[in-house]
Amino acid sequence: MAAFFSNLRNVVVAGVILALIVLLIHWAQTGVIVDMTFWQFLVRWLHVISGVMWIGLLWYFNFVSTPTTPKIPEDLRPALGKYITPAALFWFRWSAMSTIGFGIVLAVLNGYFVQAYTLDLVDPAGAFSDPRNLLIGIGMWLGTIMWFNVWFVIWPNQQKALNIDNAYPDLTKDVRASAGKTAGMFSRVNTLLSIPMLFCMVGASHLA
Repeated sequence: MAAFFSNLRNVVVAGVILALIVLLIHWAQTGVIVDMTFWQFLVRWLHVISGVMWIGLLWYFNFVSTPTTPKIPEDLRPALGKYITPAALFWFRWSAMSTIGFGIVLAVLNGYFVQAYTLDLVDPAGAFSDPRNLLIGIGMWLGTIMWFNVWFVIWPNQQKALNIDNAYPDLTKDVRASAGKTAGMFSRVNTLLSIPMLFCMVGASHLA
């Protein structure tokens, strides 16, 4: 048992298998139906899984890593910057990409992509006629801004600050420190935006 749980790949594969078993139980009760509703569900599930990984790591950086790092002895901090943070940033940026990607596909499949991204200004039923489109549109824009920050501000600056993959070996200590501060500030911006973003996503299903 210990050997099984010590292998992350095995645990993830087992989790997927359990999810498939639940799906089979559902199909046994209702009949096998692979229609548009099923694909909408599947994309939503992948969107949620990606989002949990993304926001979970964002909050890990801001609630755990950043406030705890100053308490770590100087001689131990290099391990954090050399091994743990780069690995976390890999999953952080790619979960951001998959979250926005699956979110866009989901919006297209559900037929509200244009309405959401125009904040319901463009709506066949009339501008601003659907509060759900407005709420989810605000959430999608906040998520898009957060995704942009991850890929085009936080990640490039973290590469410089930590010299990830030896991409910036010649930068001075001051330049690295400045890049780290920029990455940290935009990470805090994303933490701020994540709260209303999640409110909008949940509110679109329950308030509108």
